[in-house]
Amino acid sequence: MADPLLEFFTVMDGQGGVVVKDPPKFDLDLYLQNYRGRTRFDRLYLIGRSSVPLCVDALKTAISEAKRGRDPQRYREVVECLRIAAPHDPESIYDQTWLENTEVSNRNETHRLTLELKGYKNNLIKESVRMGNEDLGKHLESIGDLNGAAEAYSKMRPDVSTPKHIVDVGKHLVRVSLQRREWGMVAAHMNKMGGNQSPEDEKLLQPYIKVVQGISYLGQERFLDAALSFLAADAAVPSASYNDVASQNDVAVYGGLLALASMDRKDLQTKVLDNSSFRQFLELEPHIRRAVTQFVNGRYSACIATLESYRPDYLLDIYLQRHIAKIYSEIRSKCIVQYLIPFSCVTLDTMNAAFGSLEKPIEEELVSMIRAGTLQARINTIDKLVTAVSVNPRQKLQASALETGQSYEKQAIDRLRRMALAAADLELKGQRKMTPHGMNVTSELMYDDSALE
Repeated sequence: MADPLLEFFTVMDGQGGVVVKDPPKFDLDLYLQNYRGRTRFDRLYLIGRSSVPLCVDALKTAISEAKRGRDPQRYREVVECLRIAAPHDPESIYDQTWLENTEVSNRNETHRLTLELKGYKNNLIKESVRMGNEDLGKHLESIGDLNGAAEAYSKMRPDVSTPKHIVDVGKHLVRVSLQRREWGMVAAHMNKMGGNQSPEDEKLLQPYIKVVQGISYLGQERFLDAALSFLAADAAVPSASYNDVASQNDVAVYGGLLALASMDRKDLQTKVLDNSSFRQFLELEPHIRRAVTQFVNGRYSACIATLESYRPDYLLDIYLQRHIAKIYSEIRSKCIVQYLIPFSCVTLDTMNAAFGSLEKPIEEELVSMIRAGTLQARINTIDKLVTAVSVNPRQKLQASALETGQSYEKQAIDRLRRMALAAADLELKGQRKMTPHGMNVTSELMYDDSALE
């Protein structure tokens, strides 16, 4: 690695950034073709700041992407990064002419759109006011003023008149919230979008909602909810409806990884491998399907090896990067636990051969899992054995019997109380209703212990 790159990634590492030394398996140009909108720059910028092999190429492409837009701040940030990583590259010098022209144009356009919106408000034409706020919001978003864009989009709500307008407002606000990483606001805006669409429109909107919900849950580290959202996305709808957020390849990767981290073997088989819709996504990322199949078939070390070979790719994803360590850790822990289930005793050498490495033996990981309660086992350091701790079957049976007895006792007390109330004519009479068959029925209030206390 050249000295400027070493300096650049030393700075990135010092700022808490992720540094990926291994080359990813994807081609940068083909990868970028899957997206549209501002997410293209976001992804390029992250790759440029994280990937050692792709650093310069990604930053230069990000500069071209920034100059196709209208956001001067983005341009300044990426040029500053390139100036450190490749100081002799011609593109590492600021294009002052472009910056000045863009800033003047942005100010003029903002002033023009603001005046137009005031005129629409004076005329009291709701549709014109809605469109004026939308135009202003799009402009502010394009120049990087996300707070102003969110405010303009929010002001569209009082003037919407059709279900399509409601969806458009929701998409605008969701897009801004995703860029600001406000996961709670993403979910709030999503809840206001559905309910008024025709069946055809709901079908077209379904994958967008599921993908955005999944990303929101992922940002909140609700891995199971995120996995279920991605697995429910309809693959028949073209990706153009949501590729300003994620691609079909991303849906396959997000859904498969999060399912591996949060679901058991049975659910992986039924909800992932046997899911006819999600199978179409998996065809784009066959290694994810292979990893899930290996886990289901009990080939745990092969599953981990498959995922590890793609770790550099996932560390360059804008939504996965900060969660990939935890996701991989949970998958690995599940593999170890499942591996030990059929055995009462396993040697540490066998465990190291399956899950360890020369640089990192598995003993410390097993100790951490046992202390955290993830693994019910003991380690014999003298004989180098891992012994499973089985639950006492007699204790388990006694606990089940006590639980059954308590449930029966509560039901018996409820029935006796109900009989006593009926005998004393203390029942609370409900409103009589007519059934479809012409019979009178009376709703009754059932009492329990909490109601009488």
